[in-house]
Amino acid sequence: MNLFDLTGHVAIITGGNGGLGLAMARGLAKAGAHVAILARNPAKNAAALEELRALGDGDVLALTCDVADDAAIEAAIGNVIGNFGRIDACFANAGISGAGTAIPDITAEGWDHTMAVNTRGAALVYKHVSRHMIARAKDGDAGGKLIATSSGQSIMGVNRSSDYAASKAALNGLTRAAAFELARYQITANALLFGYYETDITAKADPKFAEWMSRRIPLRRPGDHAGLEGLAVFLASPHSDYITGQCLPVDGGLCIS
Repeated sequence: MNLFDLTGHVAIITGGNGGLGLAMARGLAKAGAHVAILARNPAKNAAALEELRALGDGDVLALTCDVADDAAIEAAIGNVIGNFGRIDACFANAGISGAGTAIPDITAEGWDHTMAVNTRGAALVYKHVSRHMIARAKDGDAGGKLIATSSGQSIMGVNRSSDYAASKAALNGLTRAAAFELARYQITANALLFGYYETDITAKADPKFAEWMSRRIPLRRPGDHAGLEGLAVFLASPHSDYITGQCLPVDGGLCIS
């Protein structure tokens, strides 16, 4: 018996065409789930679609969607439900690195754009997904999983990252509020506070940053993408049903260093 068989389950992952999102999507696909990717880049979506379809027996859908656009989210969620009939798990993973400005140089435009993608985007995705999950619950089919990609920066200080840190701290607040409000429908909400993983975003950073991080992390290495596969499957599975409202660091011990 496979304890983590997700055959028949439907999971959506925003920003799932690369980085942490694609790593989690791989695990879900291997576990047999139907997977829907919502992301902005059509070429990366197509590549992810081809890769994921080769990993499991579930179907895979890739939709172009900008999480800063409420109408685009609503249309994409409707498309997923139209294709798969339901959504069991929602990974609100899409995000940007922020403006990278020092506090004296903050601009309203830069700050608002980071918040629009990292915090408001997740909230709007949850709005449309939770409507579907609540309607199912009222029909006797309760339950659902909301999992947000947050960051260790939400609880730690990093230079030139105030907008990003604030956006992720707000996402932690959204997670706790959603967990409390939606518990009556057996919908859980949790956030993963990721530490240093090598991604397209970190590749653009100063190489000295990676060196500094490797010395600061107690386990002395970046996170491994393969390890995210099982984490995603666990959080999407019934085995995590009694875990909700948690903001869990996944950082090699960085937040305690």
